[in-house]
Amino acid sequence: MASRNYDIETELEKWLAGAEKVVVAGIGNPIRMDDFVGVKIVQKLQGKVSEKVFLIECDTVPESFIQQITEFGPTHILLIDAAIIGLRPGESRLAQTSSLTSMPAFSTHMLPLRIFCEYLGKTTNAQIGLLLIQPGKTEFGERLTRQLAASTMYVTQILRRLLPS
Repeated sequence: MASRNYDIETELEKWLAGAEKVVVAGIGNPIRMDDFVGVKIVQKLQGKVSEKVFLIECDTVPESFIQQITEFGPTHILLIDAAIIGLRPGESRLAQTSSLTSMPAFSTHMLPLRIFCEYLGKTTNAQIGLLLIQPGKTEFGERLTRQLAASTMYVTQILRRLLPS
């Protein structure tokens, strides 16, 4: 699933180094096919991570969870979302919030992700990472495409290995 020249597992491993408490927030629209990939990954992690990991299914309103995220006191916050980033469907990139201004990311969210991340950064002092996954189809429908279903499994396996235990 990873691009030949980019290793998402290595990038996540570096980013999660030293993580003590991690919020993993899946973002996406449940009726826009591949746009729901972030939430699907969080659903697949349910019951498979330690109490040091707080899983949140944000759908399209991650800002509704600011208080819960802040109260958890994370060292790291990983937001997983579909984004038009010019890759093949299912390929992913770990981005820093500073890249939100330059990255041509598609968004279905009420509050722009950049503003959400800036606020979280100020209120939690946590490292914030964006795991962006290129969707194949985002038209109306409730199923992930084959490529995104495979990417969901791949990313879930990586996170199960790397998240704090």
